[in-house]
Amino acid sequence: MPATDILFKPFKLKSLELANRIVMAPMTRSMAPDGIPGNPNAAYYKRRAQGNVGLILSEGTVIDRPASRNEGNIPFFHGDAALAGWKNVIDAVHGAGGKMGPQIWHTGSVTSFLSDWLPDVPVESPSGLEAPDKPRGKAMSDEDIADTIAAYAKAAADAKRLGFDVAEIHGAHGYLIDQFFWDGTNHRDDKYGGKTIAERSRFAVETVAAVRKAVGPDFPIILRLSQWKQQDYTARLATSPAEMESWLAPLADAGVDIFHCSQRRFWEPEFPEIDGDEGLNFAGWAKKITGAATISVGSVGLSGDFIGSFSGEAVSNAGIEKLLARMERDEFDLIAVGRALISDPQWATKIRTEKWDEISTFTPTALGELV
Repeated sequence: MPATDILFKPFKLKSLELANRIVMAPMTRSMAPDGIPGNPNAAYYKRRAQGNVGLILSEGTVIDRPASRNEGNIPFFHGDAALAGWKNVIDAVHGAGGKMGPQIWHTGSVTSFLSDWLPDVPVESPSGLEAPDKPRGKAMSDEDIADTIAAYAKAAADAKRLGFDVAEIHGAHGYLIDQFFWDGTNHRDDKYGGKTIAERSRFAVETVAAVRKAVGPDFPIILRLSQWKQQDYTARLATSPAEMESWLAPLADAGVDIFHCSQRRFWEPEFPEIDGDEGLNFAGWAKKITGAATISVGSVGLSGDFIGSFSGEAVSNAGIEKLLARMERDEFDLIAVGRALISDPQWATKIRTEKWDEISTFTPTALGELV
Protein backbone atom coordinates (compact mmCIF):
# COMPACT_ATOMS: atom_id res chain seq x y z
CA MET A 1 0.00 0.00 0.00
CA PRO A 2 1.24 3.54 -0.67
CA ALA A 3 1.83 5.93 2.23
CA THR A 4 -1.32 7.45 3.67
CA ASP A 5 0.28 10.77 4.64
CA ILE A 6 -1.98 12.77 2.31
CA LEU A 7 -4.98 11.80 4.44
CA PHE A 8 -3.36 13.27 7.52
CA LYS A 9 -2.44 16.72 6.27
CA PRO A 10 -4.09 19.55 8.25
CA PHE A 11 -6.92 21.50 6.65
CA LYS A 12 -8.01 25.07 7.39
CA LEU A 13 -10.96 27.07 6.11
CA LYS A 14 -12.20 30.21 7.85
CA SER A 15 -12.65 29.33 11.53
CA LEU A 16 -12.33 25.57 10.89
CA GLU A 17 -8.97 23.89 11.56
CA LEU A 18 -8.76 20.12 11.13
CA ALA A 19 -5.90 17.80 12.02
CA ASN A 20 -6.54 15.60 8.99
CA ARG A 21 -8.70 15.13 5.89
CA ILE A 22 -10.96 12.33 7.18
CA VAL A 23 -14.63 13.19 7.74
CA MET A 24 -17.21 11.00 9.43
CA ALA A 25 -20.13 11.00 7.00
CA PRO A 26 -23.63 11.68 8.33
CA MET A 27 -25.45 8.39 8.87
CA THR A 28 -29.01 8.03 10.11
CA ARG A 29 -29.03 6.03 13.36
CA SER A 30 -32.59 6.71 14.65
CA MET A 31 -31.51 6.24 18.25
CA ALA A 32 -32.64 9.49 19.83
CA PRO A 33 -35.84 8.68 21.78
CA ASP A 34 -38.40 11.48 21.49
CA GLY A 35 -35.94 13.28 19.21
CA ILE A 36 -33.50 14.00 22.05
CA PRO A 37 -29.86 12.84 21.82
CA GLY A 38 -28.68 11.37 25.11
CA ASN A 39 -25.49 10.12 26.71
CA PRO A 40 -25.19 7.09 24.39
CA ASN A 41 -25.23 9.42 21.36
CA ALA A 42 -22.59 11.66 22.93
CA ALA A 43 -20.38 8.69 23.73
CA TYR A 44 -20.78 7.35 20.17
CA TYR A 45 -19.50 10.57 18.62
CA LYS A 46 -16.81 11.01 21.30
CA ARG A 47 -15.33 7.61 20.37
CA ARG A 48 -14.85 8.81 16.77
CA ALA A 49 -13.09 11.93 18.03
CA GLN A 50 -10.85 9.74 20.18
CA GLY A 51 -10.22 7.68 17.04
CA ASN A 52 -8.73 10.73 15.29
CA VAL A 53 -11.49 11.49 12.80
CA GLY A 54 -10.71 15.01 11.53
CA LEU A 55 -14.31 16.23 11.27
CA ILE A 56 -17.43 14.50 12.53
CA LEU A 57 -20.72 15.24 10.81
CA SER A 58 -23.74 14.17 12.81
CA GLU A 59 -26.54 11.99 11.62
CA GLY A 60 -29.32 13.99 9.99
CA THR A 61 -31.02 16.14 12.63
CA VAL A 62 -34.22 17.87 11.67
CA ILE A 63 -35.43 21.45 11.60
CA ASP A 64 -38.51 22.84 13.34
CA ARG A 65 -41.24 21.92 10.87
CA PRO A 66 -44.37 19.83 11.55
CA ALA A 67 -43.27 16.85 9.43
CA SER A 68 -39.54 17.27 8.97
CA ARG A 69 -38.57 13.67 9.83
CA ASN A 70 -39.66 10.28 8.53
CA GLU A 71 -38.71 8.09 11.50
CA GLY A 72 -39.71 8.44 15.12
CA ASN A 73 -36.26 8.44 16.72
CA ILE A 74 -34.46 10.80 14.36
CA PRO A 75 -33.09 13.63 16.51
CA PHE A 76 -34.43 17.17 16.49
CA PHE A 77 -32.22 20.22 16.18
CA HIS A 78 -34.78 22.44 17.85
CA GLY A 79 -36.42 22.72 21.25
CA ASP A 80 -34.69 23.16 24.59
CA ALA A 81 -34.36 19.46 25.44
CA ALA A 82 -32.89 18.40 22.09
CA LEU A 83 -30.50 21.34 21.94
CA ALA A 84 -29.32 20.57 25.47
CA GLY A 85 -28.65 17.04 24.26
CA TRP A 86 -26.61 18.35 21.33
CA LYS A 87 -24.68 20.64 23.70
CA ASN A 88 -23.70 17.51 25.61
CA VAL A 89 -22.59 15.89 22.34
CA ILE A 90 -20.38 18.75 21.16
CA ASP A 91 -18.84 19.19 24.59
CA ALA A 92 -17.94 15.48 24.63
CA VAL A 93 -16.42 15.68 21.15
CA HIS A 94 -14.44 18.81 21.97
CA GLY A 95 -13.29 17.20 25.21
CA ALA A 96 -11.76 14.42 23.13
CA GLY A 97 -10.04 16.91 20.83
CA GLY A 98 -12.50 16.52 17.93
CA LYS A 99 -14.34 18.88 15.60
CA MET A 100 -18.00 18.45 14.65
CA GLY A 101 -20.98 19.89 12.84
CA PRO A 102 -24.64 18.88 12.74
CA GLN A 103 -26.26 17.87 9.49
CA ILE A 104 -29.40 19.99 9.28
CA TRP A 105 -32.20 18.12 7.55
CA HIS A 106 -35.78 17.98 6.35
CA THR A 107 -36.87 14.67 4.85
CA GLY A 108 -39.55 16.17 2.62
CA SER A 109 -42.11 13.64 1.45
CA VAL A 110 -39.81 10.62 1.41
CA THR A 111 -40.94 7.45 3.14
CA SER A 112 -38.40 5.70 5.37
CA PHE A 113 -37.27 2.28 4.18
CA LEU A 114 -36.28 1.37 7.75
CA SER A 115 -39.68 1.68 9.45
CA ASP A 116 -43.36 2.35 8.82
CA TRP A 117 -43.50 5.28 11.26
CA LEU A 118 -45.58 8.22 10.06
CA PRO A 119 -45.85 11.83 11.29
CA ASP A 120 -49.21 12.94 12.59
CA VAL A 121 -49.52 15.71 9.99
CA PRO A 122 -49.20 15.59 6.18
CA VAL A 123 -45.68 15.54 4.77
CA GLU A 124 -44.62 18.46 2.58
CA SER A 125 -42.62 18.83 -0.61
CA PRO A 126 -42.38 21.17 -3.61
CA SER A 127 -45.28 19.58 -5.50
CA GLY A 128 -46.80 16.93 -3.26
CA LEU A 129 -44.72 14.17 -4.85
CA GLU A 130 -42.46 11.58 -3.26
CA ALA A 131 -41.05 10.54 -6.62
CA PRO A 132 -42.02 11.15 -10.25
CA ASP A 133 -45.70 10.26 -10.68
CA LYS A 134 -45.96 9.21 -7.03
CA PRO A 135 -48.15 11.64 -5.03
CA ARG A 136 -47.63 11.92 -1.29
CA GLY A 137 -48.46 14.71 1.12
CA LYS A 138 -49.01 18.33 0.17
CA ALA A 139 -47.35 20.95 -2.00
CA MET A 140 -45.72 23.70 0.04
CA SER A 141 -47.30 27.14 0.10
CA ASP A 142 -45.27 30.35 -0.03
CA GLU A 143 -45.70 30.60 3.73
CA ASP A 144 -44.50 27.02 4.21
CA ILE A 145 -41.40 27.79 2.15
CA ALA A 146 -40.62 30.98 4.05
CA ASP A 147 -41.06 29.25 7.41
CA THR A 148 -38.88 26.34 6.31
CA ILE A 149 -36.05 28.61 5.18
CA ALA A 150 -36.27 30.42 8.52
CA ALA A 151 -36.14 27.08 10.36
CA TYR A 152 -32.91 26.10 8.55
CA ALA A 153 -31.37 29.44 9.51
CA LYS A 154 -32.47 29.09 13.14
CA ALA A 155 -30.96 25.60 13.37
CA ALA A 156 -27.64 26.81 11.95
CA ALA A 157 -27.57 29.74 14.35
CA ASP A 158 -28.22 27.34 17.22
CA ALA A 159 -25.36 25.13 16.01
CA LYS A 160 -22.98 28.06 16.19
CA ARG A 161 -24.35 29.14 19.58
CA LEU A 162 -23.87 25.65 21.04
CA GLY A 163 -20.24 25.62 19.94
CA PHE A 164 -20.27 23.41 16.86
CA ASP A 165 -17.43 24.02 14.41
CA VAL A 166 -19.48 23.91 11.17
CA ALA A 167 -23.02 23.25 9.99
CA GLU A 168 -24.01 21.05 7.07
CA ILE A 169 -27.24 21.50 5.12
CA HIS A 170 -28.59 18.22 3.70
CA GLY A 171 -29.50 18.88 0.08
CA ALA A 172 -29.03 15.38 -1.33
CA HIS A 173 -30.54 11.91 -1.77
CA GLY A 174 -34.07 12.89 -2.70
CA TYR A 175 -35.01 14.72 0.51
CA LEU A 176 -36.68 18.13 0.65
CA ILE A 177 -34.04 20.42 -0.85
CA ASP A 178 -33.20 17.80 -3.46
CA GLN A 179 -36.90 17.49 -4.29
CA PHE A 180 -36.77 21.15 -5.30
CA PHE A 181 -33.70 20.50 -7.49
CA TRP A 182 -35.19 17.48 -9.26
CA ASP A 183 -37.53 18.04 -12.20
CA GLY A 184 -39.20 14.73 -11.35
CA THR A 185 -40.54 16.11 -8.06
CA ASN A 186 -40.62 19.87 -8.67
CA HIS A 187 -43.50 20.81 -11.01
CA ARG A 188 -44.06 24.26 -9.53
CA ASP A 189 -44.93 27.15 -11.85
CA ASP A 190 -43.83 29.88 -9.42
CA LYS A 191 -40.34 31.25 -8.73
CA TYR A 192 -39.30 28.02 -6.99
CA GLY A 193 -39.89 25.88 -10.08
CA GLY A 194 -38.71 25.99 -13.67
CA LYS A 195 -37.35 24.01 -16.58
CA THR A 196 -33.68 24.38 -15.61
CA ILE A 197 -31.70 23.25 -12.60
CA ALA A 198 -30.67 26.87 -12.05
CA GLU A 199 -34.32 27.90 -11.69
CA ARG A 200 -35.17 24.97 -9.43
CA SER A 201 -32.20 25.84 -7.18
CA ARG A 202 -33.83 29.01 -5.90
CA PHE A 203 -35.14 27.40 -2.70
CA ALA A 204 -31.67 26.07 -1.89
CA VAL A 205 -29.99 29.37 -2.72
CA GLU A 206 -32.38 31.27 -0.46
CA THR A 207 -31.84 28.70 2.30
CA VAL A 208 -28.06 29.00 2.08
CA ALA A 209 -28.26 32.81 2.05
CA ALA A 210 -30.47 32.77 5.16
CA VAL A 211 -28.09 30.40 6.92
CA ARG A 212 -25.12 32.58 6.00
CA LYS A 213 -26.87 35.65 7.40
CA ALA A 214 -27.67 33.76 10.60
CA VAL A 215 -24.13 32.48 11.27
CA GLY A 216 -22.02 35.38 9.96
CA PRO A 217 -19.14 35.37 7.50
CA ASP A 218 -16.57 33.15 9.28
CA PHE A 219 -18.62 30.10 10.31
CA PRO A 220 -18.19 27.42 7.61
CA ILE A 221 -21.28 26.14 5.77
CA ILE A 222 -21.25 22.73 4.10
CA LEU A 223 -23.89 21.67 1.58
CA ARG A 224 -24.37 17.99 0.82
CA LEU A 225 -25.48 17.27 -2.75
CA SER A 226 -25.98 14.24 -4.97
CA GLN A 227 -26.97 13.47 -8.50
CA TRP A 228 -28.58 10.13 -7.52
CA LYS A 229 -31.74 9.86 -5.43
CA GLN A 230 -32.91 7.04 -3.22
CA GLN A 231 -36.03 7.17 -5.40
CA ASP A 232 -33.89 6.74 -8.56
CA TYR A 233 -30.23 5.74 -8.42
CA THR A 234 -29.73 6.77 -12.07
CA ALA A 235 -31.12 10.31 -11.73
CA ARG A 236 -28.88 13.20 -12.79
CA LEU A 237 -29.41 16.89 -12.11
CA ALA A 238 -26.47 18.06 -14.23
CA THR A 239 -25.54 16.22 -17.41
CA SER A 240 -22.64 18.49 -18.39
CA PRO A 241 -20.06 20.73 -16.68
CA ALA A 242 -21.94 23.80 -17.91
CA GLU A 243 -25.18 22.58 -16.35
CA MET A 244 -23.33 21.75 -13.14
CA GLU A 245 -21.91 25.25 -13.05
CA SER A 246 -25.39 26.75 -13.40
CA TRP A 247 -26.42 24.62 -10.40
CA LEU A 248 -23.44 25.08 -8.08
CA ALA A 249 -22.12 28.58 -8.77
CA PRO A 250 -25.18 30.40 -7.33
CA LEU A 251 -24.99 28.20 -4.23
CA ALA A 252 -21.33 29.12 -3.73
CA ASP A 253 -22.20 32.78 -4.22
CA ALA A 254 -24.96 32.45 -1.60
CA GLY A 255 -22.49 31.25 1.01
CA VAL A 256 -21.53 27.59 0.64
CA ASP A 257 -17.91 27.06 1.70
CA ILE A 258 -17.66 23.30 1.15
CA PHE A 259 -19.64 21.10 -1.25
CA HIS A 260 -20.10 17.57 0.12
CA CYS A 261 -20.54 15.58 -3.09
CA SER A 262 -22.20 12.22 -2.60
CA GLN A 263 -21.66 9.40 -5.07
CA ARG A 264 -22.47 5.75 -4.69
CA ARG A 265 -18.80 5.04 -5.57
CA PHE A 266 -16.25 7.84 -5.12
CA TRP A 267 -13.93 6.42 -7.80
CA GLU A 268 -16.39 6.80 -10.66
CA PRO A 269 -15.84 9.74 -13.04
CA GLU A 270 -18.66 12.25 -13.32
CA PHE A 271 -18.23 13.04 -17.01
CA PRO A 272 -16.15 10.20 -18.52
CA GLU A 273 -17.08 11.37 -22.00
CA ILE A 274 -14.92 14.44 -21.32
CA ASP A 275 -11.94 13.21 -19.30
CA GLY A 276 -12.10 9.41 -19.48
CA ASP A 277 -12.56 6.56 -17.07
CA GLU A 278 -10.05 8.03 -14.61
CA GLY A 279 -11.52 11.52 -14.86
CA LEU A 280 -12.69 13.82 -12.12
CA ASN A 281 -15.42 12.56 -9.84
CA PHE A 282 -18.36 14.71 -8.67
CA ALA A 283 -16.32 16.42 -5.94
CA GLY A 284 -13.50 17.01 -8.42
CA TRP A 285 -15.75 18.74 -10.91
CA ALA A 286 -17.47 20.77 -8.16
CA LYS A 287 -14.08 22.05 -6.99
CA LYS A 288 -12.93 22.80 -10.54
CA ILE A 289 -16.14 24.66 -11.41
CA THR A 290 -16.62 26.72 -8.24
CA GLY A 291 -13.18 26.95 -6.66
CA ALA A 292 -14.78 25.93 -3.36
CA ALA A 293 -13.44 23.18 -1.14
CA THR A 294 -15.08 19.79 -1.58
CA ILE A 295 -15.67 16.57 0.31
CA SER A 296 -15.92 13.35 -1.67
CA VAL A 297 -17.87 10.38 -0.35
CA GLY A 298 -19.10 7.04 -1.62
CA SER A 299 -18.22 3.52 -0.42
CA VAL A 300 -14.84 4.39 1.09
CA GLY A 301 -13.50 1.35 2.89
CA LEU A 302 -16.16 -1.04 1.57
CA SER A 303 -15.64 -3.98 -0.76
CA GLY A 304 -18.54 -2.81 -2.91
CA ASP A 305 -20.82 0.23 -3.06
CA PHE A 306 -22.55 1.38 0.10
CA ILE A 307 -25.96 0.10 -1.04
CA GLY A 308 -24.52 -3.41 -0.96
CA SER A 309 -23.31 -2.83 2.58
CA PHE A 310 -26.87 -3.12 3.85
CA SER A 311 -26.85 -6.76 2.78
CA GLY A 312 -23.42 -7.54 4.09
CA GLU A 313 -20.64 -5.99 1.97
CA ALA A 314 -17.44 -6.25 3.98
CA VAL A 315 -15.09 -3.48 4.98
CA SER A 316 -12.08 -3.53 2.67
CA ASN A 317 -9.00 -1.46 1.88
CA ALA A 318 -9.38 -2.26 -1.82
CA GLY A 319 -10.25 1.30 -2.81
CA ILE A 320 -7.71 3.07 -0.62
CA GLU A 321 -5.07 3.26 -3.35
CA LYS A 322 -7.56 4.97 -5.69
CA LEU A 323 -8.48 7.37 -2.92
CA LEU A 324 -4.88 8.28 -2.16
CA ALA A 325 -4.11 8.83 -5.85
CA ARG A 326 -7.05 11.22 -6.26
CA MET A 327 -6.14 13.13 -3.13
CA GLU A 328 -2.50 13.38 -4.18
CA ARG A 329 -3.60 15.13 -7.36
CA ASP A 330 -5.70 17.55 -5.26
CA GLU A 331 -8.95 16.46 -6.88
CA PHE A 332 -10.87 17.18 -3.67
CA ASP A 333 -9.97 18.35 -0.18
CA LEU A 334 -11.62 15.96 2.26
CA ILE A 335 -12.93 12.40 2.17
CA ALA A 336 -16.00 11.24 4.11
CA VAL A 337 -16.21 7.71 5.48
CA GLY A 338 -19.52 6.16 6.44
CA ARG A 339 -20.18 2.48 7.08
CA ALA A 340 -16.57 1.66 7.92
CA LEU A 341 -16.73 4.14 10.82
CA ILE A 342 -20.01 2.73 12.12
CA SER A 343 -18.30 -0.56 12.94
CA ASP A 344 -14.87 0.74 13.89
CA PRO A 345 -14.45 4.07 15.70
CA GLN A 346 -10.66 3.57 15.44
CA TRP A 347 -10.74 3.30 11.61
CA ALA A 348 -8.76 6.52 11.06
CA THR A 349 -6.11 5.55 13.60
CA LYS A 350 -5.74 2.10 12.04
CA ILE A 351 -5.38 3.63 8.58
CA ARG A 352 -2.75 6.03 9.93
CA THR A 353 -0.75 3.20 11.51
CA GLU A 354 -1.44 0.83 8.56
CA LYS A 355 -3.02 -1.81 10.76
CA TRP A 356 -5.14 -3.06 7.89
CA ASP A 357 -5.81 -6.47 9.39
CA GLU A 358 -7.24 -4.94 12.58
CA ILE A 359 -10.02 -2.96 10.92
CA SER A 360 -13.41 -4.26 12.03
CA THR A 361 -15.70 -5.66 9.37
CA PHE A 362 -18.95 -3.81 8.76
CA THR A 363 -22.11 -5.89 8.98
CA PRO A 364 -25.73 -4.77 8.82
CA THR A 365 -26.16 -5.71 12.48
CA ALA A 366 -23.93 -2.74 13.34
CA LEU A 367 -26.78 -0.46 12.27
CA GLY A 368 -28.77 -1.63 15.29
CA GLU A 369 -26.38 -0.35 17.95
CA LEU A 370 -24.13 2.59 18.77
CA VAL A 371 -20.69 0.97 18.80
